[in-house]
Parts: sequence; structure tokens; C-alpha cells
Amino acid sequence: MNKTCMMKVTAIGLAAMQRTSFLAFECPAARALESVGDWWSILILRDALQGLTRFDEFQQSLGVAPNILSRRLKHLAHEGLFERRLYASRPPRYDYVLTDKGRDFYPVAVALFAWGNRHLAPDQIAMRLGDRTTGRERRAIVVDAETGEPITSDNTMLLPGPAATGKTLERIRLVGARRD
Repeated sequence: MNKTCMMKVTAIGLAAMQRTSFLAFECPAARALESVGDWWSILILRDALQGLTRFDEFQQSLGVAPNILSRRLKHLAHEGLFERRLYASRPPRYDYVLTDKGRDFYPVAVALFAWGNRHLAPDQIAMRLGDRTTGRERRAIVVDAETGEPITSDNTMLLPGPAATGKTLERIRLVGARRD
């Protein structure tokens, strides 16, 4: 099976689905999803990027079941996006503090936020991004760090990395041929 950016889902019985691990995939997006997890994890990271650090704060913000929140926080800590810091010993209570890896998720969260607002009807937009100093509204785009040029599907292509296998090289060739 070509494990580049394809998602594989395995059926368990008739009603339940379980996803395959993305660790063996060569695609950095698929491998990043292995760290981040699911939509609850993305919303937990969003809240942490806005300053929340405690279990009860996340639970109140998200309305998520405690067992689900506990599993997601454990996963995010295991993946290195959070560091657990004990703030009370009886009973043990922890702050979940973003690591550098967790803070590096900020542009992803902003891109999702901006994409969501761009595709909502104007009367459905509940919040926007703004400059912390001036209060001026910000409009997020992804740009090249060297040139400042917006990165779009029209001006960007896949390039092989040092770990690219023959399957990945073939995928890059096929994708490039379709774009030409």
C-alpha cells in the first residue's frame, strides 16, 4: 500500500471505525495528525493557545466528557505538545503547559480559524482575529518565510525530502504531471 498522504480506515464490526496509525506514512501532514489526534485535541490546543491550562477550564470551555478530555490531554502530553506541571498534591492536579511543539501549532489554529470564517455567512461570524496593540482586524494567509509571497496551490509543488522512498518520488512525479 502506498502510505503517502492517503488515509486508511479499518472497519471494526458494523458500527465502529478505528483509524490506522499514521506513523508509517511519509507525508508530513499525516504524521502531524498522529501527534495532534482528532478534533477534540485541536480544540484543546486552541484553548491552550488562548491561555487555558487546567482540566476544569478545558472541560468547561469544550463541554467534553471527562474521560475523553483525560485521554486527549494524556495523548497530547505524550506527543510532546504539553508538559504536565503539578499545582496541587491532594488530590494531584496538573496544569497543562504548552511546549515549543505545542506553541508551534498556533499558525495551524489560525489557518483553521481564518478558513472557518472565510466560509461562514457574514452574519454567522462570532469572532475575528485582531492586532493585540491596535485592535485592527487581521486577515491570515500563509506566506513564504523568505519572500513573503502567499503560498497557494497554484504556485507551490511537492519536493522530495531526504527520507523520500521510491513510492513518494513516484507520487510527487504523478502529482506534478497532473498539474502541468
